[in-house]
Amino acid sequence: MDWMQLWDVASAPDNIPIVLLAFLVPFFTWYGLRQAFANDRLIREFEKDASKAKGHHRKVEPFQKGWEETVYVWPHLLKIELLATIIVTVILMVWSVGLDAPLEEPSNPNLTMNPAKAPWYFLGLQEMLVYFDPWIAGVVLPTLIIVGLMAIPYCDINPLGNGYYTFRQRKFAILTFFFGFHVLWLLLIFIGVFVRGPGWMWFWPGTTWDHTRLIYETNRDLHQMPLIGITDPNIAMVFGGVVVLLYFVLGGGLLHWGAKKFMGETYARMNLFQIATMQFLMLMMMSLPVKTVLRLVFRIKYVWVTPWFSI
Repeated sequence: MDWMQLWDVASAPDNIPIVLLAFLVPFFTWYGLRQAFANDRLIREFEKDASKAKGHHRKVEPFQKGWEETVYVWPHLLKIELLATIIVTVILMVWSVGLDAPLEEPSNPNLTMNPAKAPWYFLGLQEMLVYFDPWIAGVVLPTLIIVGLMAIPYCDINPLGNGYYTFRQRKFAILTFFFGFHVLWLLLIFIGVFVRGPGWMWFWPGTTWDHTRLIYETNRDLHQMPLIGITDPNIAMVFGGVVVLLYFVLGGGLLHWGAKKFMGETYARMNLFQIATMQFLMLMMMSLPVKTVLRLVFRIKYVWVTPWFSI
């Protein structure tokens, strides 16, 4: 096992932010859920004894008498923000002085890097290029991420959980965000940083990056699989379209069942357009792990092949 290879990658100046994320994201996720579960226990007490809710703040801590009165931005908030600004500025100054910028020699078309990697914050998109066409991974999916973030206030009509942490009252939203951000985004970045080696091949952490390694794997489209074996391109195009349609129909039904279970009355108050928007965005999000499994496990390159595009 060549752990020096892993150390060389982790200690590179441009990879230090992703190393910090490996510690900060789990910590703050645990800290936020810890506060949410504590508030959920307090909410259950209020439900059993409504008299407690009249004289107690919704948050477990911090809570002091008189906090139901007005709290002004100055000095309570601005002092904290000023202190945070000073601390972050000092950290960035020490960081910039202590670490050299990862600059290299002028580009040479006759000598390219292997592996050629984007900055760490773009490695999630670069990893998606393995599983999707460039127009999907580089244009469609990033656009849907932005559109989805803008659509959250429209689709999320749950009034609970504003101003305090809670998991019980916002299970669906928290689990969706956790899966989308932690699994589908940060995990892809970690794979691009620590797992992808020369030729963008898969090297488990601790293994040596062998630049002479060759992998003989045959990727096939879904209609070319042995159990299907469709050779006519027109029939293959129709078959792929039906499979994609079934994915949205069956996936929409499954999401409908899950949303009714986790969101309850909130889901019942949503109109048809809100439900359709939420389901479309979530099905597009789930298409990434589905396509990843198809490529890595079954060696399926495309599900739907047409003369104009492939999915």
